[in-house]
Amino acid sequence: MDVLTEGVELSHADLALLAELAKGVTVDRVGRRLDISGRTVRRRLRGICDRIGVSTAIEAVAWAARRQLI
Repeated sequence: MDVLTEGVELSHADLALLAELAKGVTVDRVGRRLDISGRTVRRRLRGICDRIGVSTAIEAVAWAARRQLI
């Protein structure tokens, strides 16, 4: 199931990734926790940023937090 906000659709996996980053967990550790590579985390994060129209992971986390998604 996906979350739709402001015309942007984020999966629960996307939100889990952002939630881990919001806790201050490193990209590589997020990958280990989610059982994916750090490179995959970075690629997925880039896709999330592109979909929501922000430039950085910090902005993506802030975007999700402001909307109470994480």
